[in-house]
Amino acid sequence: MTHILTSSRRQILTAGGAAAVAALAGQAIAAAPAKRPKVAAIFTELRHRSHAYNILTNLMGHCLFRGKRVDPGLDVVSWYADQIPADDMAREASGRLDVPLFGRIQEALCLGGRELAVDAVLLIGEHGEYPTNDLGQKMYPRKEFFDQIVAVMERSGRCVPLFNDKHLSYRWDWTKEMYDRARKLGVPLMAGSSVPLAERRPPLEMPAAAKVVEAVAIHGGGMEVYDFHGLELLESLIESRRGGETGVSRVELVAGEAYGKARAAHRWSPALEEAALAAERSAGFKRQPRPMLRPMPMPAGQAAGDHALLVTYKDGTRAAVLKIGNTSDRWNFACRLEGRDKPLATALFNGPWGNLNLFSALSHAIAHFIRTSKAPYPVERTVLVGGILDAAMHSHHAGRPIDTPHLEFGYEPQDFRAFRETGESWRVVTIDTPQPTKFEPQKP
Repeated sequence: MTHILTSSRRQILTAGGAAAVAALAGQAIAAAPAKRPKVAAIFTELRHRSHAYNILTNLMGHCLFRGKRVDPGLDVVSWYADQIPADDMAREASGRLDVPLFGRIQEALCLGGRELAVDAVLLIGEHGEYPTNDLGQKMYPRKEFFDQIVAVMERSGRCVPLFNDKHLSYRWDWTKEMYDRARKLGVPLMAGSSVPLAERRPPLEMPAAAKVVEAVAIHGGGMEVYDFHGLELLESLIESRRGGETGVSRVELVAGEAYGKARAAHRWSPALEEAALAAERSAGFKRQPRPMLRPMPMPAGQAAGDHALLVTYKDGTRAAVLKIGNTSDRWNFACRLEGRDKPLATALFNGPWGNLNLFSALSHAIAHFIRTSKAPYPVERTVLVGGILDAAMHSHHAGRPIDTPHLEFGYEPQDFRAFRETGESWRVVTIDTPQPTKFEPQKP
């Protein structure tokens, strides 16, 4: 597992000895299974277009990736659902598809026995009815799920790949603890957003070792829940800049009147904001009307309207993640490179069905991870993004910038171009293709 590179002045995350970690990992990680890996899915709820629905319909069927239906090469053999909503699909689909729905996480991992009986685990802790704290963070039980999953691995003396949907935890201390524990035990860990895997229009590849002066990412969704994706989009594009990732020194979230003042004061580049929005306008996106989803009330402590996350990197790079408008389908990026007058800009297309289509490429990447124990991109990206997001919510609550010396760490980026959608799939799923409404994994 790629480890976080810390500065000589500050030990950020538990490092240990590289040789010791490698030795432990070599003993703990199970050999690549000769047969199709058996996978346990631990999720908060399974209903139409929940994250569990979006991922499992792909991994239990065939992922549509770059115009082809791809067998993920694994078998999901057990489920654990933390909640059963009124529109639950888990109970009916469990019986129809002959996948046992267990009442405890340990039982799902051990298939009713006492020892770990699967070759990989999906931790999908998104959606469901969970409380929101005073900072406006929804308190999803990812850390609680993780602790129970890893306890079974540790007790069984066998570690297997673990995919965590979105960020590890809404709390930085828990994020750090989860990362450190996985690394210490040798648990292969993958996490993150589906958005960086979307098709880019126009196609954009960051020049090798380019000096990024300033960058802007734009989304149109809710505070925190969509800010995470905007941050992952930003980080996935600038992490390979000249000098590599160095970490973040300060974070500020401005909303309401403070947002208006920051915008008027050009706290971020108006030219980059316009370039990012212009990329969306010229992209020619065609999507079906968004189906009616559950209403999402504004969490306590969050401001309505547009807002901005202002990020100052340790190397001096400046960035902003902007929430503009009210659309779940807006994913834009622009940046200015040293020595270039014209910005680089692109808009990411999530497909004719909107964000549902994003999970095809993500599921394809998850399947690769499960089969090989190698994540297509570093989990440290998501560790950093989770820390930025937590600091942003503290900033919003306190009404001031937050210094983040604990986020001044770097990591090595990876070339993940092979896992990104490039547009061929939208000749298979078109604007006229009916969207699924039942939990029915598709196979050729």
